Amino acid sequence: MSDFSSLVELVRHRATHERDDLAYVSLSDSGAVEASLTFGLLSERADATARRLLQMARPGDRALLVTSSALDFIVGFFGCQVAGLIAVPMMVPRRLSSRDSSSRIVADCSPRVAITSAQLVNGPRKDVMARFVGEKTKALIVDDPAADSAAASPREAFPAPRPDDIAFLQYTSGSTSDPKGVMVTHANVLANLEMIRVVLANTKASTCVSWVPLYHDMGLIVNVLESLYLGALCVLLTPSSFLQRPLTWLRAIHQYRAEVAGGPNFAFDLCADRLRPDQFAGLDLSTWKMAFNAAEPIRADTIERFSRSFSSFGFAPRALSPGYGMAEATLLISGRPRGAGPQTRAVSRAGLRAHRVSTPETDADAQLLVGSGPAVPGGKIAIVDADTRRRLPPCAIGEIWAAGAHIAQGYWRAEEATRSTFRARIAGEAEDIWLRTGDLGFLDEDGELFVTGRSKDMIIVRGINCYPQDIEMTVQNAHPALRKNCGAAFSVMQEDDGEKLVVVQEIERTARHRIDANELVGLIREAVVNEHEVHVHEVVLIRTGTLPKTTSGKIQRSLTRQLWQQGRLELALAEQV
Repeated sequence: MSDFSSLVELVRHRATHERDDLAYVSLSDSGAVEASLTFGLLSERADATARRLLQMARPGDRALLVTSSALDFIVGFFGCQVAGLIAVPMMVPRRLSSRDSSSRIVADCSPRVAITSAQLVNGPRKDVMARFVGEKTKALIVDDPAADSAAASPREAFPAPRPDDIAFLQYTSGSTSDPKGVMVTHANVLANLEMIRVVLANTKASTCVSWVPLYHDMGLIVNVLESLYLGALCVLLTPSSFLQRPLTWLRAIHQYRAEVAGGPNFAFDLCADRLRPDQFAGLDLSTWKMAFNAAEPIRADTIERFSRSFSSFGFAPRALSPGYGMAEATLLISGRPRGAGPQTRAVSRAGLRAHRVSTPETDADAQLLVGSGPAVPGGKIAIVDADTRRRLPPCAIGEIWAAGAHIAQGYWRAEEATRSTFRARIAGEAEDIWLRTGDLGFLDEDGELFVTGRSKDMIIVRGINCYPQDIEMTVQNAHPALRKNCGAAFSVMQEDDGEKLVVVQEIERTARHRIDANELVGLIREAVVNEHEVHVHEVVLIRTGTLPKTTSGKIQRSLTRQLWQQGRLELALAEQV
């Protein structure tokens, strides 16, 4: 690949050499083409947006990206890059949400401009922009044709970004704390794009189809920016269209003969859950070569079920590619190479509770873990004892640390958090500075990473270590009325009796009026005791769609605990034990 010094240089290169090639296509909820951008048009609209931005702000100022359209988001993002502003991707706030983090993001980054769409300014959600626009923040409607057609200024008037300039702030999802703005430079993102290219083995012919929101690092980096890096086509659906009809995503993969498409683990569960062979007639998934699965715990049963469900439609099981990443590393930290397929390892449940990787003693003691691949090319992974900060040997569980050119610069205006998270050193090793991910895992003898949980979420009851993800899966397998991927397990401290386990679980909407709460709670307690040897202090059954999650679908266990303590969870049934 060519060496680019900035995202702006990358856009210019594509506009020069592939000017009339399609870069991005957005689809409606029904799968029809709504709008498109060629590489040349992207560059022109980014320049027009940059000229308008520089009339309202200066290089280095922050610009919120709050749009209702994927292509408006992309134009606004690259307009920021050309103008030298720091883009701040953000989801459109939910109406009347008590858990909206947008105000905290705005207070943290102090934006000068809010880049938005005409639909959000003039449509039924005009209340959205009222939250951001005021004396200090002005609105820029990116899809204003009159403004875009203004007389062009010389391109030389734009500032030339340096590799170490901040390209955007990627706010963390807040699964364990308040959102923090990760400072990602042009050099960081270009380094990770090259790492992703090598792992995925993609080329200009590797069309991508995505529904993942663009304000999320997976949606932005591995789909929008990686496609630009390759000169490939990127086809975009709305997240809501996928959630309502996963077939729309699969149909788009078929229609555009896409090689690359992926998402969090729940996306593959949802596709398998909604499989109706009569609706999928004629579907051909044989061109799908990289089905990446990342951003949340990866389940072996999900991988097996998805492969089994869609193999008759041409899907190759070896196309499934688990990976591991986070915003603090731009995106990807580890990944399975193209064609390698998923790798699983059976370990002892009892061993995991003691932070050991050992062979299962019985079938009941076995737990199947999914590997997330080795470190990306040019990156490093170490497993470290969080207390002693010493490197651990293969197959020892500790905190996952990462290093490389893709590691971001730190958190925006948070020196202490930056120092503790991004400036770590391994005891006895002076050469590298490491990112502390806060996640737990181990490397096997071949360097394959297995993620086992989050250190901050670890549950310790009567000396037994439990991963909340494992308890949640046990709960959801206890009865069909319990929604998959929609539960939270956490511990609370009782003054007189130590730590206790609490389980909060959504029930299926269709089951609400035909289940016995006492029976369901009893089944949950029995299943958790049998599988984990831990008693559940309290079970709370809540309404469908009310479990706190991040914008990327991660469960917010700390917030769920807080809402439980405040008595603010939305109960599904009044009579609970």
